[in-house]
Amino acid sequence: MGTLKRVSGRLRRMLGGHDRAPEAMPRLLVVDDEESICFSMSEYFSHHGFKVDTARDVEEAEKLVENTRYTVLIQDLRLGINKSPDGLELISIVRRTNPETRIIILTAYGSAEMEDEARERGADAFLRKPKPLSQVAQVVQGLLESRPRRAARSA
Repeated sequence: MGTLKRVSGRLRRMLGGHDRAPEAMPRLLVVDDEESICFSMSEYFSHHGFKVDTARDVEEAEKLVENTRYTVLIQDLRLGINKSPDGLELISIVRRTNPETRIIILTAYGSAEMEDEARERGADAFLRKPKPLSQVAQVVQGLLESRPRRAARSA
């Protein structure tokens, strides 16, 4: 619990707390076909100063990405009924539309080959489920504190 409080406090301080205007809040998109994951991440990151949207499949996420600039995307790779790795397609879409977005893959279906492919397409981090929210928040914090992604590096 101590790690969670430390990360929570750092994220809140880094983002300026809850007194920010909604348009000044960093935008986070969570893409996962598991409703419980979308809900818990939305609640957690909203509480820590993010404006959070969720999507349950690639098509829904693509529509959101086309109309909104996200600071961070947290996504699963295998979405929907057939659980094919169509999340890889979403990485490419995000890189084309908003190359500065930091992309975190959070998946239970991670292999070395899948991680290599995701990173080749432009993912910034690759995490395996289950992962405590405090650890996901640490990765988000690290990406936000690091140098911005350069558009020329996009896949």
